[in-house]
Amino acid sequence: MSFSTDLKEELLNQKVWDSKTSMKQEEQIDRICVREAFIKNGFINNPNKDYHLEVLFKLFEKAEEIKNILQKYHIKSKIISKNKGYMVYIKDGEEISKFLAFVGANTAMLKFEEIRVLKETKNNINRLVNCETANLNKTINASVMQIEDIKLIRKHKKFDDLPKQLKEIAIAREENPDLTLEELGMSLTIPIGKSGVNHRLKKIHEIAEELKR
Repeated sequence: MSFSTDLKEELLNQKVWDSKTSMKQEEQIDRICVREAFIKNGFINNPNKDYHLEVLFKLFEKAEEIKNILQKYHIKSKIISKNKGYMVYIKDGEEISKFLAFVGANTAMLKFEEIRVLKETKNNINRLVNCETANLNKTINASVMQIEDIKLIRKHKKFDDLPKQLKEIAIAREENPDLTLEELGMSLTIPIGKSGVNHRLKKIHEIAEELKR
């Protein structure tokens, strides 16, 4: 069965009125209204895909009534016209989770939250990997350009004319093309910071550019 079918079945198996709950009467009535609306014309997408929960109504007034009830309990939803009727929908994972909790669908909520946590963890890992890949590519591209500058200076036999500090950073870059600026600075005889490394490599680049003219 689908996630939506399982949810409706869970709601159908609940008591219409719970006399043992500490919930206020008004909240119980509101919960029954929302629960029945979802059972009749509601749908929730498989959370492994997109987050989407909707309830359809023929009349705008009914859709607005449910939206206002949800808003009363700090559950954000929206209304749009659909198929000559109106749809109250939620597309935010956290808001859907709050909806499930409000209607008392505890089993569905726990399953939804489990899927949501796994998805967000996976997305965070992917973002981290993409960020690290982008930074690595940036480091490599910059390193290639820096080594090309050094090669040009050597080709014009100007390398020995470089100040000692520029020679040291040039050799370090040639021997360690994959190091970041911070790592390159730490590899020197007297370690320097990123800005110091960047300053020296910029000087080398300026010398190379002069030799191209």
